[in-house]
Amino acid sequence: MSEHQAIGEESPEERASRLPSLRLLAGFEAAARIGSFSRAAESLHLSQSAISHQIQQLEAFVGQPLFHRVGRGVELTFAGEMLLQSVGRALETLRRGLDRIAAYTDPGLVALVGPASLLQGWLQPRLPALRAAHPDIVPLLSTDEVPGQADEVDLDLLISPRPLAMAGWEDARWLRDEWLFVCAPALAERLAGLSFERHRDWARLVCLERARLPDGVEAEARRLQQRLGVAAIYDDVQLARDAALRGHGIACLSSLAVDEDLREGRLRTLAGYPRLPGAQWWLSRPENALRSDAMERMYQWLRSAARPAPASGAGAD
Repeated sequence: MSEHQAIGEESPEERASRLPSLRLLAGFEAAARIGSFSRAAESLHLSQSAISHQIQQLEAFVGQPLFHRVGRGVELTFAGEMLLQSVGRALETLRRGLDRIAAYTDPGLVALVGPASLLQGWLQPRLPALRAAHPDIVPLLSTDEVPGQADEVDLDLLISPRPLAMAGWEDARWLRDEWLFVCAPALAERLAGLSFERHRDWARLVCLERARLPDGVEAEARRLQQRLGVAAIYDDVQLARDAALRGHGIACLSSLAVDEDLREGRLRTLAGYPRLPGAQWWLSRPENALRSDAMERMYQWLRSAARPAPASGAGAD
């Protein structure tokens, strides 16, 4: 068997045995960064002899010197400089990883993944109600426009436009979306007394890119573009929503993305414009054995909060 084949067939345990210990690498990094064995020892709460011994062990491991003495301090050799680049990056990556997982120690934390427009437009306005009902729950919200496999990320609940259909998970129908033509109240009032044919004189469409629209919605939006004209095209739901809020034109948007805007009267639906069916959103959770109490309570709260139909806004259809 060749040396290349032998290395390729090593087990993870065998590969790990060819790495120096984290203790040696941390001592080396501190000495290299500070330029002194004694001050590196102080920073790590060790004796100078302990740091010196660690450096000797690491030099024996790599088979070449890593430092040379300069006056009362030390400097890296060329080999030491090369090693420091890798060790510095590795330790920083480890520090960042430890910082990230620190948030996961809260027993009430529930990680939820879903599309940005739904989390921002529908869930975010309802978080005060969640806190009032379950003050110990800490939602960790992550956006994913195209959810992947649940076992690829650390999550508790998943919102997606189709059942996950994955072993160890349960899927439930949740929110039904609807696409609406909306605009700012001042523009809605201006258009209210006009025939549809005259709307073009006062407003154009502020559109999402076709790739951002469901098939049925895209066809109707294209038809209205031809009749009304286009004021602007966006590749982001929030940009199109912002344009509508500013009175730049009429937007075709998910009712879930503008749910609070409609309920608060910041946007209105337009009479005579179609209401188009959107996605059936699903809420997925792990099977019983993997659920925490906080996860179960947030799941039930989400199911309950979804029961009332989204408000249709102040405009009459």
